Amino acid sequence: MITHLHTLSGHQNPIYALANSNQKDTFFSAGNDKGVVEWSLNTMSFVKVILPVQSSVYALHTYQDLLFVAQRSGLILVFDLLEQKVIATLSHHQKGVFDVKTIAHKNEIISTGEDGTVAVWSLKDFTLLYNFPVLQNTVRTIALSNDAKEVALGCKDGIIRIYNSDDYTLIKELEGHKFAVTALQYAPNGTYLISGSRDAQLKIWSLPDYTLSNSVPAHMFSVYSIVFHPTLPYFATCSQDKSIKLWDSETFKLYKILSLEKNTPGHFHSINKMIWSTDGKYLISTGDDRQVMIWEFTL
Repeated sequence: MITHLHTLSGHQNPIYALANSNQKDTFFSAGNDKGVVEWSLNTMSFVKVILPVQSSVYALHTYQDLLFVAQRSGLILVFDLLEQKVIATLSHHQKGVFDVKTIAHKNEIISTGEDGTVAVWSLKDFTLLYNFPVLQNTVRTIALSNDAKEVALGCKDGIIRIYNSDDYTLIKELEGHKFAVTALQYAPNGTYLISGSRDAQLKIWSLPDYTLSNSVPAHMFSVYSIVFHPTLPYFATCSQDKSIKLWDSETFKLYKILSLEKNTPGHFHSINKMIWSTDGKYLISTGDDRQVMIWEFTL
């Protein structure tokens, strides 16, 4: 069902961020190195360093022909993939930026990170529209509901905070994790929000009222990424415990563990980030071992 296809090497330091390109068969990676790297899924090889960066990259986010590069310095670079140049620098955060998302119907960008604030930016001219404090320390991750009407924030205090995207009022606080919330995703079918944490648990929050409906002891250590397959009822998780797990997104049955400890190919350090290719053919993973691994997904 899911098999190791290729390992891409070249990064000299831990990798924290992955994003699909605006082109079907390319993707980007970045981390503690001094640049954002483009890779080809056609040739399974390095393409180029698309832009240099001054500090570590904690998050990458693609929207149409724009790539947002969130850095440890607090700056977010806006890179135009057609013109191949930086067209704006978003400056508000005082510490590292851990996540960036776009709310298309509002023409807005939202960002958050180590300073515990959320910044809202204009997609039209990249000006800062609004900002508000969430908590005194880190907000690690952002998830948007399928209609983008609600924004979920995973926080260091273990609480998931749900905001209305129209006016950014706080709707609900979800308490269930013992430690920092490190991964969040809304299910594509719109029936639940799933969260992962440093407590190694997955929590399933049923929509629309966010009641806790299931708790899954998923990993040995922190869950760093949760990614749903673009078309099929599966999702993958990865962890500080160096494993990738493939799950049924309806029953939460565990299908596959990819780990050196299970005698499969795998990473030999913490796995920090995963994405699916846009066509769902490949799962892409990366982490502290500086490797980018490509996994082929077949039914």
